Amino acid sequence: MARRVYLHIGAPKTGSTYVQHVLWNNRSGLKRAGILLPGTAKAHDQAMTDLRQVYWRDADVRWTWDRLATKARAWPGDVIISNEGLGAATREQATRAVESLQPAEVHVIVAGRDLWRTFPSTWQQSIRARSAWRFQDFIRAVELGKFDTFWDNYTPARMLRRWGDLVPAERRHLVTVPRPGAPHDVLWHRFAGIMNIPDGLCELEAPTSNPSLGAAEAEVLRRVNQALGDRYPLRTPYQKVVQRHLVDAVLRQRENGIKFGVGLDKAEWVSDLAEQQIKELQDYPCQIVGNLDELRPAGMKQSRTPDELDDGQILETAIETIVAMLGHAESLSQKADRRYEEVLSRLRTRAGGGVERRLRHITRRNR
Repeated sequence: MARRVYLHIGAPKTGSTYVQHVLWNNRSGLKRAGILLPGTAKAHDQAMTDLRQVYWRDADVRWTWDRLATKARAWPGDVIISNEGLGAATREQATRAVESLQPAEVHVIVAGRDLWRTFPSTWQQSIRARSAWRFQDFIRAVELGKFDTFWDNYTPARMLRRWGDLVPAERRHLVTVPRPGAPHDVLWHRFAGIMNIPDGLCELEAPTSNPSLGAAEAEVLRRVNQALGDRYPLRTPYQKVVQRHLVDAVLRQRENGIKFGVGLDKAEWVSDLAEQQIKELQDYPCQIVGNLDELRPAGMKQSRTPDELDDGQILETAIETIVAMLGHAESLSQKADRRYEEVLSRLRTRAGGGVERRLRHITRRNR
């Protein structure tokens, strides 16, 4: 029976990729220390989609929440389950998750980031998840109270109330994301302290994954999403084609992209929202790791939005993207050719030269 289970449930865009990268890269060492990450990172993601019963869940996935919970309960030490999509679960779904892990001592971990950085990263995350709305439309929807999902799924206060209320106050943990410029390991040590991971147990690397797109790159992707129509729906078809061949292979590799964010005309509004959020978290009984001051926007500067780019800039980026995708396609073709030659060479070695003649005959027959 598990002793303690740490549920790291979000929020998205709060350094979760880095924390998970460290956890999974050190899985063996953690296990030897009595701390289990059950299954795989993909298993945690599949279990999350099962728990939430999202419409974009793949029908043939192997991991359910019950399967993950069963594996967690069977471990005699501590367990870590980490997926930033868990925080968007309803109260009923969260209750099911916590109860399925008992009688272990369940801890809930939520991370929060200042809203000045959260707004653009949240919009970009939605674009990389096949959305096609413009940045200013997103901001306007939040401002007018027409996009409550933002507060439910991307900020800590409501997550804590849905999940944290299910466990005692001493088992609710809020991690604040350090301000820009802080050493990258500060965030890790905040999480590690909660999960009782000893210093030095895990090897740390600088976070290099999940880079943000520039304004032009994000706008190109938004327009591609808009043009796709019903092709490559969420989730797997989009990830296998658009995410793999456009976003990961090309757009994320581009350097010197134009940074974007909320305009200074919204600075007072964002600051007021930050103060409201801080007050709400101050009034909520939980263990704060970091400092709520880090949720106040700092260094707000004028930024261009993707909506402000002219068509010439978008066209230039789109053309450069096409050129890069041609190179990507060529490399895939060359890789396939090399693989074919390797297989053919092994077959020749095993069966002699007749194999090549038979392969040529099969190729001609199938043309």
